[in-house]
Amino acid sequence: MSRFAIPPQQLLYLPPTMSPSATSALPGLLEHPAEAFAYYRSEGISHLVCQEKHMGSRAVALVRRSDITGGPERPASERGAFYTRTGRAFFSDLTVTTAFLSRLASAASDAGLFEDLSSDWLLLDAELLPWSAKAGDLIRNQYAAVGAAARAALPAAVAALERAVDRGLDVGELLSVQRKRERRARAFTDAYRRYCWPTAGMDGVALAPFQLLAAAGATFHDREHAWHLSIVDRLAAAAPELIRCTEHRYVDVSDPASEAAATEWWTASTQAGGEGMVVKPAGNLSRTRRGLVQPGLKVRGREYLRIIYGPDYTSTENLERLRSRNLGRKRGLAQREYALGLEGLERAAAGEPLWRVHECVFAVLALESEPVDPRL
Repeated sequence: MSRFAIPPQQLLYLPPTMSPSATSALPGLLEHPAEAFAYYRSEGISHLVCQEKHMGSRAVALVRRSDITGGPERPASERGAFYTRTGRAFFSDLTVTTAFLSRLASAASDAGLFEDLSSDWLLLDAELLPWSAKAGDLIRNQYAAVGAAARAALPAAVAALERAVDRGLDVGELLSVQRKRERRARAFTDAYRRYCWPTAGMDGVALAPFQLLAAAGATFHDREHAWHLSIVDRLAAAAPELIRCTEHRYVDVSDPASEAAATEWWTASTQAGGEGMVVKPAGNLSRTRRGLVQPGLKVRGREYLRIIYGPDYTSTENLERLRSRNLGRKRGLAQREYALGLEGLERAAAGEPLWRVHECVFAVLALESEPVDPRL
């Protein structure tokens, strides 16, 4: 943290990891909304919100009112911060960071948020789009490399096998397998390319906030998600070129028609190239006799998961193997990191000493260092 993180007085919170829903048994699918709805129903929570899952990079924005006239020469404590899930500055260029925060502060001011919340700072949990704005090296070195190799090798293999068939050789089954692999490789490339587009500095970049975490003297995890989404709508109205709203649907899991409508929305969205959705208790922070429930379960689409598990994950044998994935550790981490994040926010809002806030922040980072399947 001391070597790579942003200035410590800016580091008030690290977001928790998020668990996927339980594995689906439906043919051809690894995740489906039914399992997320069933989980919350079993916990006695009937009213949910399904939020569009933006495919970008998770980010936290500390927005200070003074940023409207601030510049790189101002002390770090007055500039605000825009940082990653590991506490590092999101943009390597300080000028870009300052311009970004100034635009965000202007949007918050125009939306009247500082006045309404009686605060000169806001802490937002968000996603920065596109994915390629932060993960460009990862995309080129991991995903694009796999796609390029497959697109070079598999068509040549299919062509060679087709010539063998023409000569009367019995390679029909192998040819069928290689044709399927070629189609899956194209689908893999199409999947990650949907989340990439050119950016230069702030040009082409958008922010999708989905929760207002804290302000001076207050935290907001007791506010319903509808309230948080209304805050985002106000920001988007003030700066439509910068802020992206989050599509959402409300669900009553005691009503099969309500579940079906949300499932249909998820299906249409993922088939059109969307990543999926996050299912959350509509009332936000929720407890049962057993403690905190999962703050959200992600339900990712079939084609998005091709990026995560590889081009051939949808083959029957691979899907059957993946159905045995163990979610226990991931779910435990999600709950503990969520609880630590809330505690840190309460301490920051109450004006407690920074070391007390950092007890929680550093604990989240320590938990993130625990070994767990990164594909979950």
